[in-house]
Amino acid sequence: MDGTRDAVRGTVEAAGSGRRGPVVAALMLAMALAALDSTIVSTAVPQIVGDLGGFSVFSWLFSGYLLAVTVTLPVYGKLSDTFGRKPVLVVGAVLFLLGSLLCAVAWNMAALIAFRVVQGLGGGALQGTVQTLAADLYPLKERPRIQARLSTVWALSAVAGPGIGGVLASYADWRWIFLVNLPVGTVALWLIVRHLHEPRRGGDAPRARVDWAGALAVFACGGVLLTALVQGGVAWPWLSAPSLALFGTGSALLAAVVVIERRAADPIMPGWVWRRPTIAAVNLALGALGLLMVAPTVFLPTYAQSVLGLAPVAAGFVLSVWTLSWPVSAALSQHVYRRIGFRDTALLGIGTASLILSAFPFLPYPGAAWQPALLMLLLGAALGLFQLPLIVGVQSTVGWAERGTATASVLFCRQTGQTVGAAVFGAIANGVLAARLGSGDLDSVTRALDPGTASESARHAIADAVDAVYLGAAGAAAVAFLVLLTLAPRRFPVLAE
Repeated sequence: MDGTRDAVRGTVEAAGSGRRGPVVAALMLAMALAALDSTIVSTAVPQIVGDLGGFSVFSWLFSGYLLAVTVTLPVYGKLSDTFGRKPVLVVGAVLFLLGSLLCAVAWNMAALIAFRVVQGLGGGALQGTVQTLAADLYPLKERPRIQARLSTVWALSAVAGPGIGGVLASYADWRWIFLVNLPVGTVALWLIVRHLHEPRRGGDAPRARVDWAGALAVFACGGVLLTALVQGGVAWPWLSAPSLALFGTGSALLAAVVVIERRAADPIMPGWVWRRPTIAAVNLALGALGLLMVAPTVFLPTYAQSVLGLAPVAAGFVLSVWTLSWPVSAALSQHVYRRIGFRDTALLGIGTASLILSAFPFLPYPGAAWQPALLMLLLGAALGLFQLPLIVGVQSTVGWAERGTATASVLFCRQTGQTVGAAVFGAIANGVLAARLGSGDLDSVTRALDPGTASESARHAIADAVDAVYLGAAGAAAVAFLVLLTLAPRRFPVLAE
């Protein structure tokens, strides 16, 4: 414990001696890299497929990256608690830059997908460790400021990513989408190496063993189960042999994870993450957040184009407005949770979000673009009140030696929720479309994406499908509300600093 307290004290003192500014700049650049990479590739897919081929598997450009990020989050969280934040962040940045360089020289779609996985292995370290370091560098009363900055970077990058990708693909070459990461990432890496100095921890105490068996088991289990969720109902039917084989293998690996982690002296996925009511409740609530976020991010652009008849750029704007209100609301949330606490602030946010999501099916058909845009603006404000207080609250209930693991666990649950949400809501949407269109006329749905050739029945079917998805998202928000209300303590057990 003395070593842990010394580590925390040393980090804050180093930050106050003039090093915090460059380190924060490095964190913001790293966050921008991770956020841009999740959106910048999307608009260049036609050019990539035209050059490399492989249309039937191009979705793995996104799925492979997502899988690698998700399954490595808990591993990197534990490693950062064991070895420190700096080495994990440096290794993650190097892997991300190496993956970017390899993607730029990919010779076919299989190679590009493999190199995107390498990028994801680095992206997992960037996402989790940046959030953890932000809590290390700032005391509780100042954490909302740095978290709001990171949220703003993420929001601006998410909005700018598709536009940058489209410009590079149209006027340069799609390979520049990956090459632009190199100068930005190199600056971030240099700032980290030069200015981030972590003190020695624990004196002469022996360093904890790394649970490599647990790390491999978690990676394999997560990879198999997430692959089953991503590909099920898309590459093959849910009840087909590949799906059943993947789910069966994943279940066996999950049992192996439980056995290995129970026997490990210092497990990658420690039991205290789920035994502590505060962290367990936040994990479940943020898993529900990841699930409900699928409704707007995946289905709203299709709704805007096919039902409202908007062009792709205008449809993107309808979605992007929530990235304007989310960071503003997150930055202001500190004034709320200092009065009523972390849990009640999050309850206020997610309760409001549930009502907003429930209102979507009541929009007029076909309606005007400002109506869903207004709902998205309000939804962003509600979710800003929900997510940030929970992350700051959890980080404030643990010491330095547990903060990386705790932060990674909540991010892992949010990422997993998004993967599950894509599968669940995709199945809901497909079911509604099949019911409305009789035999599941996919050609009419495809034509509905072009307002000039869309049939009225297909537009109505898509509107009904998206309405059903939003009602499902409202249900996920209600589940998050009930989880926090029943499992989370009214006052989080914040540690004295």
